[in-house]
Amino acid sequence: MNPLTAQMSSDGGPWRLYVVLYGESEWPTVHFESGSVPTGAERREALAALGYEVAPGAEWAWIEDSQKPDDDSTPVVLIAAVAVREQEGAIA
Repeated sequence: MNPLTAQMSSDGGPWRLYVVLYGESEWPTVHFESGSVPTGAERREALAALGYEVAPGAEWAWIEDSQKPDDDSTPVVLIAAVAVREQEGAIA
């Protein structure tokens, strides 16, 4: 099982968590109803629902970006990323 990357992003509204699958047109995604940052437990549950888990030793890393690249006067977009792997026995 090769490690993949899960990302979570928000531009101030609800969060979405997705697993990046290169070469695929659609990525497994979970949308969170609340605009608050999902807890670690909520993220684990969302990944499990998609058939993935955080890779051993991996930790979430956070960055911020602008809605319009190179224009820091636009609203901030928060992005988190972590290495994930398919859950053992999961059908993804």
